[in-house]
Amino acid sequence: MQVDYSTLARRYGTPLYVYDLDAVSQKYRELKEAFAGHKSLISYAVKANSNLSIIAHLAREGAGADCVSIGEIRRALTAGVDRYKIVFSGVGKRDDEIERALQEGILLINLESEAEMGRVEAIAQRLGMQARISIRVNPNVDAQTHPYISTGLHENKFGVEIDTAKRMYIHAKNSEYLDPVGIHYHIGSQLTDLAPIREATHIVADLVRSLHAIDVEIRFFDVGGGLGVVYQNESPIDVEAYAEMILEAVRGMDMTIMMEPGRFLTANAGILLTRVLYEKRNGDKRFVIVDAAMNDLMRPTLYQAYHGLLYLGDSAGKATPADVVGPVCESGDWLAKDRLLPPTRPNDLLVVQNAGAYGFTMASNYNTRGRAAEVALEGGHARLIRDRENFDDQIRLEKAYLLDEKG
Repeated sequence: MQVDYSTLARRYGTPLYVYDLDAVSQKYRELKEAFAGHKSLISYAVKANSNLSIIAHLAREGAGADCVSIGEIRRALTAGVDRYKIVFSGVGKRDDEIERALQEGILLINLESEAEMGRVEAIAQRLGMQARISIRVNPNVDAQTHPYISTGLHENKFGVEIDTAKRMYIHAKNSEYLDPVGIHYHIGSQLTDLAPIREATHIVADLVRSLHAIDVEIRFFDVGGGLGVVYQNESPIDVEAYAEMILEAVRGMDMTIMMEPGRFLTANAGILLTRVLYEKRNGDKRFVIVDAAMNDLMRPTLYQAYHGLLYLGDSAGKATPADVVGPVCESGDWLAKDRLLPPTRPNDLLVVQNAGAYGFTMASNYNTRGRAAEVALEGGHARLIRDRENFDDQIRLEKAYLLDEKG
């Protein structure tokens, strides 16, 4: 889609997140069609981009929602996601969150520990309900990704070991208040190598076969998410090969394949539009200072992540290396380092590419900065899907005890 970013910047201001919903649909359909002819459910990982319009758009495509808080569950329901397509994941679920999830009648709760199973069982008993559960298995496979987003090793906080999982399934099978319907694994995010996913899939599929042998009937085989996307020069996993590998691993078992993609659906469909404030030099070091900052896009600071830049000015000068930095009072406040850019002028626009996942959803009000507005593009039309945050929005929940003029 050809986008007139200058018009969007004038109309909605900057910093500004812009999402192409048609591109989101394209990625959803690509993944869904890879599993054509087989029972499958794509539950969108809400944490990647939790704007209601994004969730609602995917719900209309048929997607469910993978949620890691009761707030995300409520977002999914508000956006129109079928409650029987909602999964509640995450390591630390509070009792009130578990109770609300059970009362909402969502598809299942992913358990991360024996202690959590005990809490879910006790709450279900108190409510006089049977809780549909899945257990997250940690297959101890190295995902070969950034350590902050690796989740499949024993040193990570997620999931349980195979032997613990077997013990939990046997307990759940014999419990009046638990219904073990699923199994789940997710070894990390931004995965670009199929080999570790294949290894983990076969480990978990073998566990399912052993569970079937003792009459624990697993109906949902949840492969998690993690499919990588292109930020710089990555080679993403072929979706057809991914689907073929999973279906081969579970051949002969009648289960619905569940997936929880987030980044895969939204990352490349979104950008962050920012405006140049001015340039400065410290010795030989060149800085391009823009109005977006680490509070708007945390990934570069948090993961040293790379995002492509597109310069929209009309400068014809020689491109030289520059750090693109924001106004936040931290040395870590940068969006790009040592990028070749021509001389820029105040009000020139830069596009920070591939910012549709873990962008706005990780934003903050650090330095009392209002969070950016969000705009959706669909069928060639733009619409505002989140207002820019102002000062009054930020202080609305605070209670100030101010001294009077006499002190």
